[in-house]
Amino acid sequence: MKNNPIGIFDSGIGGTSIWKEINVMLPNESAIYLADSKNAPYGGKSTDKILELSIKNTELLLKMDCKLIVVACNTATTNAITYLRKNYKVPFIGIEPAIKPAALKSNSKKVGVLATKGTLSSDLFYETSNNHASGIAIIEREGTGLVPLIEEGKINSKEIKDLLDQFLKPMLDEGIDYLVLGCTHYPYLMPVLKELLPPHVKIIDSGEAVARQTKAVLEKNRLLCLSEHKAVHQFYSNTNTQILESFLGDANKRTKISYLDF
Repeated sequence: MKNNPIGIFDSGIGGTSIWKEINVMLPNESAIYLADSKNAPYGGKSTDKILELSIKNTELLLKMDCKLIVVACNTATTNAITYLRKNYKVPFIGIEPAIKPAALKSNSKKVGVLATKGTLSSDLFYETSNNHASGIAIIEREGTGLVPLIEEGKINSKEIKDLLDQFLKPMLDEGIDYLVLGCTHYPYLMPVLKELLPPHVKIIDSGEAVARQTKAVLEKNRLLCLSEHKAVHQFYSNTNTQILESFLGDANKRTKISYLDF
C-alpha cells in the first residue's frame, strides 16, 4: 500500500496547482490525477450533481488502487467530502478557502474571498467563516466565468482581466488587505492578480497547507512512501489533453498524460 499512488481529482486542470505543491513536499509519492474538464465548472451545479461527480471520480481512483484521495476542488470538498469520508475507507484530503490565516493576519479586518457559487453557498464554507473569522468582515465574490476561460488556457486574456476588475473593485472599495483564492483554478491567475491589486493586498491560496496535511495524514496512517523508488505520475483528462499539458509545463517530463472517457 505504501507504494500505491495518491489519487487527485478536480473539475478540470485547477487541481494541478495542488498536485505541484504535493509533489514538491512529497517527491517520492506517485499520483494519479483526474481532470474532469468535461463537467467543469462544478461551481454552478446542484449539490446532488456535485456529489454524483465526486463519487464517480472517487470510485475510478479506487479502482486504480489509490491509497489516499485529494479532493482538489473547493466546490467538491464543501459539498461532498463528508459523504465520501463516511462511505469509503481511504483517507480523504479536502480543500477549503484559507480564511483562517487571512483572518489572523489581516490588519484592516477585511478579507476578500473569490470563489465559486458552489463553495460560497455551502454549509462548510459558512462554518469555516464563522469559526475562524470572528470580528472579520468577509467580502465574498463569485468568480463567475473564470474557470471556463482558465480551462481554455486564456490566462492573460482581456476577458479574464475584465472579469477580475469587476470582481476585485468592490472588495478593494471595502478596504480588504487579504484576498483568499477559493478555487484551485485561481492560483494560475496569480500573475494577473498581482498586476491588478495594490501592493498591500496579499493573496493566499490553500496549496501548501494541503500538501502539509497530505503528508501528515499519510504519516498518521502509515502510508508514506519511504523508499526512493521513481515516482510515477499519470494524468487523465476526459477532454482535449493539450490544455492539461500546457499547465503542467516542465512537469511534463515526469508525467504521462492520457485521454480517458470517464
